Amino acid sequence: MSPIDVNDHDALIAALLPAVREAGRLEMAHFTNGVKFEQKADRSPVTAADREAEDILLAGLAAVAPGVPVVAEERIAAGAACEYAKRFFLVDALDGTRLFIRGKPEFSINIGFVEDGRTRFGLIYLPPSERLFVTRSDGFAYEARLSQKDEVPFAVMQFKRLVTRTPDPATLVAFNSRGVGSASAGLLATLKVQDTRPLGSSMKFCLIAAAEGDLYARFGETYEWDTAAGQAILEGAGGSVTKLDGSLLTYGHFERGYRNPYFIAWGRQPLWRGGESELSAPRA
Repeated sequence: MSPIDVNDHDALIAALLPAVREAGRLEMAHFTNGVKFEQKADRSPVTAADREAEDILLAGLAAVAPGVPVVAEERIAAGAACEYAKRFFLVDALDGTRLFIRGKPEFSINIGFVEDGRTRFGLIYLPPSERLFVTRSDGFAYEARLSQKDEVPFAVMQFKRLVTRTPDPATLVAFNSRGVGSASAGLLATLKVQDTRPLGSSMKFCLIAAAEGDLYARFGETYEWDTAAGQAILEGAGGSVTKLDGSLLTYGHFERGYRNPYFIAWGRQPLWRGGESELSAPRA
């Protein structure tokens, strides 16, 4: 496969689809047949599916963009150096490992591209539902179905453009992470959110982009590979992802091991900004 211009998002998607489809098939095979796991040095779980799917995606990226560095979760966990790069890919081959182990179909494949600290491209694939979310060359976000059975080429796939919904302060829907570090009870109380829905992985960004919710607040530990693709997709649909002070969530922070600060994903522009001390209830 010949290298491509990574700024041509349509060409990038088309080139990556075979690897994404293969990684999705592999993850579903593990998910169906039973999952064995072990603990990494940081005591988070990892499975063979995490590592094998990452190998598939890294090989695909090496073929289509050989000159672009890749920061991948399992590669970093295995001891790869955290280094500065002006532009690079961020890969989480199996986002939602804990839920994957527990048999919950709430995991995703995330590929993001970052340049000058901003996330420029996002691809998220949900293997259990075969939903594919991407940013395309026109700068907008789209959804399509990526079958694991049929080798449907990019050129004939049916894409639907995504547009976030205008938030109604009286009927806000917030997504929560299922694990430790879920959305702040204080923020939800401040915004008078009545409808909160637990959900795993980067699906939360995708569903907000698809106008199925209004916000997702994360006041716990995450890494850049967890959020880059989702932020690109949400921004392409009209949303935003900000730190608590309202400034944009940025990328390439190798000096802190690619850890994110606390952040909030919004369907449109922020409905709140401030600090933890200004929230009306203790942090969840």
